[in-house]
Amino acid sequence: MSADAKTGSRDRLLEAAATLAYAEGVGIGVEALCKAAGVSKRSMYQLFESKDELLAASLERRASAFTTLLFPAADDGRPARERILHVFERVEAQAALPEYHGCPYLAVQVELKDVDHPASRVARRVKGELTEFFRAEAERGGADDPTLLARRLTLLFDGASARAGIRADDLSGLIVPTVTTLLDAAGLR
Repeated sequence: MSADAKTGSRDRLLEAAATLAYAEGVGIGVEALCKAAGVSKRSMYQLFESKDELLAASLERRASAFTTLLFPAADDGRPARERILHVFERVEAQAALPEYHGCPYLAVQVELKDVDHPASRVARRVKGELTEFFRAEAERGGADDPTLLARRLTLLFDGASARAGIRADDLSGLIVPTVTTLLDAAGLR
């Protein structure tokens, strides 16, 4: 297989894994992944050691797009409160889309349950970056306990995205006022 063919097959497998795992869950079979990518199983195993490694690589590949979607620009000049609220406004907007199934990184952790699974490790790191964003902004905004506030915001983010992802709740008019109450209670300016 030529280098270009390998790159094309790899890209198609990564895209298929990310798309199918998000839409159908991480239990998607190797055959379905290969069929969706237009790649043979043999080629898949030449490119990835296992389906687990493919899933982890697909999550890693989409991590920057996930944070770009949620986080405000680093140099946007807004106060910490507004930057934190931006994340929840983005979740609310995404949750309104019919193809929204919740946070893909939370879903992987919940489905796999194995903290040592390669995809769980990627998901934990990405979720850790979200918590760290909240902590840094909480500290910048003068919160009483930035670490505790960050943990609470992550808990709220995960709960809101999970409930919206299973269509158990509509986040409109619910998530931003809830976050505002939490920010006020934490003394965030």
